[in-house]
Amino acid sequence: MPSEAREFDVIVYGATGYTGRLVAEYLAKQAADVVDPWPWRWAMAGRSLAKLEEVRDLIGAPAQTPLVVADAADPASLDAMCKRTRVVLTTVGPYQLYGDGLVAACVANGTDYTDLCGEPAWMRQKIDQHHAAARASAARICFSAGFDSIPFDLGVLMLQKHAAEKFGAPAPRVKGRVRAMQGKFSGGTAASLKATMAAAARDPALIGYLTNPFSLAGGFEGPPQPPATQPEYDEALGSWATNFIMAPINTKNVHRTNALLGHPYGQDFVYDEMMLTGPGEAGRQAAEYVARTPMIGTDNDPLPGEGPTREERESGFYDVLFVGEYPDGRRALYSVKGDRDPGYGSTSKMIAETALCLAENGGEGGVTTPGAALGEKLVARLQAHAGLTFAVED
Repeated sequence: MPSEAREFDVIVYGATGYTGRLVAEYLAKQAADVVDPWPWRWAMAGRSLAKLEEVRDLIGAPAQTPLVVADAADPASLDAMCKRTRVVLTTVGPYQLYGDGLVAACVANGTDYTDLCGEPAWMRQKIDQHHAAARASAARICFSAGFDSIPFDLGVLMLQKHAAEKFGAPAPRVKGRVRAMQGKFSGGTAASLKATMAAAARDPALIGYLTNPFSLAGGFEGPPQPPATQPEYDEALGSWATNFIMAPINTKNVHRTNALLGHPYGQDFVYDEMMLTGPGEAGRQAAEYVARTPMIGTDNDPLPGEGPTREERESGFYDVLFVGEYPDGRRALYSVKGDRDPGYGSTSKMIAETALCLAENGGEGGVTTPGAALGEKLVARLQAHAGLTFAVED
C-alpha cells in the first residue's frame, strides 16, 4: 500500500499522448469511483505544463491533480521525476528512441518502471545493461505491460498452474490461439516496428535478438520452437490457424518469465502463438490471406498519437485460448478475454493496474516481466478492475 517515503505512488509519464491520456483518464475515474478515499497518490507527467493542464481538464481529473514536467532529452528532469515516485508508468515510445535515460534513472533511484514495450532488441540491450544494477537497487523494470504481452504472459502462467493441479506436472507444449479479436493496432506499435527495423538495418547483430525465441531468457537456450508463420489446420481445435503479428514479442516474454521463475514450465517447454480463422475452405482462405497480407508496417499505419474513437475502443474485444498438451494426449484448456480493443482500451487499463500492483506489492529488483514480478496478484487486479477474464475451459 502507499508509503510516505516518496511523494507519489505512480507517475504517468507521457500523459499528453494518446495512450498516456487514456491511462490518466482511467486512473482519474478509478479515484473518483471509490466510496472511501482512493489510497493512491498519482501525478501526470510530460514535456509541456500547458498540455498537461489541458489534458487534465479534458479527462475530468481534479484541478489539484499534480503535474510534473519531464523530458526524455533532459536527464536531470528524469532523475528528479524518479526521485519523487515509487513507480513510473511510461507510454513514451518508441522506447529505443526515448527510453534509455528513463530506464537508467529508475535503476539508479530504485524506482519501479513499467511500459508498453514490444521492441525485443532494445529490451535485450536493457537486460544486459541494467539487470544486475536493478537487482542491487531493488528497481523492478517491468516491460510489455499491455496487450503485448500481459494476456499471453499471464495466460500461460495460469494455464500451467491449472495443468499442474490437474495432471501433476506442467504441460511441455502450450499453444496460444487467438480465437477472436476486434480493434486496431496503435500508432505507437507501428512506430516501434519501424524503429526496430531501422535499428536492425544499422546493426545486423540485432537480428539475432529478433529471431531467437530465447533472446530475453537470460542466456538460457531451450528446444527448437515452432515457427508458426504459415497456415496450418489444427485437428484438435477443428480450425485453420495462421501467423499472429504479436507472437514474436509475446513468445519471448513468456520464455523470459519461465526463466526468471526458475523454469516452472520445464526446460523443454515449447510455446507458440497463432490466430484461428475457422474451419473449412473459408477458414483456409482467411488463413492464407492473413499470412500474405501485412497487418502493420505499411503506409496505412496510424501515426503516434492517433487512435480510435471511444465507441470503437469500447466495442473492441479479444479472446485467447491456451492449450496445454502432453505426449499421451491429455490436454488442459484456459482462456483470457478482454472487454475493450486490445491496442488502446484494454492496454491502457492493463498498464495502469500493473503500475498499481507494483506500488502495492514489493519484490526483487531486476529487469522483469509482469508474469515474473507480479503473477497472480496482477491477475486478481485485472479481473477486479480492468475487464479481463481468466478462466479454465476444460
